[in-house]
Amino acid sequence: MMVGDSWALAHPALWWLGMALVALGLIYSALTLVAILARRGLAPRLHQDLRPVTVLKPLCGLEPRLYDCLRSFCTQDYPSFQLVFGVAEPSDPAVGMVRRLQREFPALSIQLCIDAARHGHNPKVSNLQNMMRLARHDWLVLADSDIRVLPDYLSRVAAHLSEPDVGIVTCAYTGRAVGRFWSRVAAEFICGWFIPSVYVSALLGSRAFAFGATIALRRQVHDKIGGFGAIADQMADDYRLGEATRAIGLRTVLSDVVVETTVSEATLFELASHQLRWLRTIRGVRPLGYLSAAATFSVPLALTGLWLTNFDPAVLIATSLVLLLRILTSRLLKSQHTNWGLKQSLLGPLSDLIVFCLWCVGFVGHRVTWRAADFDIDRQGAAHRVEDTPVQSLSPSTRALSPSERI
Repeated sequence: MMVGDSWALAHPALWWLGMALVALGLIYSALTLVAILARRGLAPRLHQDLRPVTVLKPLCGLEPRLYDCLRSFCTQDYPSFQLVFGVAEPSDPAVGMVRRLQREFPALSIQLCIDAARHGHNPKVSNLQNMMRLARHDWLVLADSDIRVLPDYLSRVAAHLSEPDVGIVTCAYTGRAVGRFWSRVAAEFICGWFIPSVYVSALLGSRAFAFGATIALRRQVHDKIGGFGAIADQMADDYRLGEATRAIGLRTVLSDVVVETTVSEATLFELASHQLRWLRTIRGVRPLGYLSAAATFSVPLALTGLWLTNFDPAVLIATSLVLLLRILTSRLLKSQHTNWGLKQSLLGPLSDLIVFCLWCVGFVGHRVTWRAADFDIDRQGAAHRVEDTPVQSLSPSTRALSPSERI
């Protein structure tokens, strides 16, 4: 009698649970591969009726690669577009980057909005509201400050706005690490877990997503949903924009464009703080979706199943296949968008284990740290700033949670 057989006889419930977890991990891994290949087969969407576009870029501070990211928006192969950058304070170092771009591209319409007016608890949304008074065109594209794009970005994204039933157009994003070990782990999380999960959702017909990396919409849609003021207190402002447009009967389009975000976490603390902010925000706006995300952690599921089956030989083979599929999905994505190396892809399983642990932690607590300030996230996903937060204070993400911090 084999070891696996004796374990199954002694612990049948655990053995079957382990088998189920490995099977789930294997099925999801195969599904991600199908979803990625399906997206790769999509032809770029182009349209002749490209109307003038206003690009809104809220800024705060001198982020890594900021100039390169902003400059990529100045070199768009698009008939007519305006760039509006926004900061809260004239002393913000990002102002110097915008002035540099204005000098470098004098023929391009580049405006800078400096306005400290607050319209809610979300400083990014306040910035966007202030910037809107400078927006001249009816087609709007919002993009985070750390996003870098290719010259055909605007033409491929804006092409969908000519369709009257489209509410917003959004893009998936890949991560480019600019630091060492922890930034590479964070980038692997984006490339190996986030993008596949988005593609699987899209393959299964879901459009319940929107990403700050890109949100394109028409001004009339913006006005009909109440403008940025309707989401002024929301931490998941991008998700709420998509939700609001779907609520009025318009659809969300996932563009074939994949943009690039800068990943610069230097420590495990920074990585944990960033991911917990994202995870707790998702839990606030989509609690059932957050719970169902357990099925997307194929590597932790398979390793847990392997342990529960006492390293059954057949389960060991299945687990090995899950690991290989995880590396392959990362390889397929990175061959398109970023440099790839075997050492980087081997970080994938480690990244999955870390994020799975953070996902478990994300079930408790409702406080997150964003730009050196602490916010409490309520059950509706609204952010409430915790006043007088010291810049160097430890986030509750990294310490024991008190009863008052638990939901």
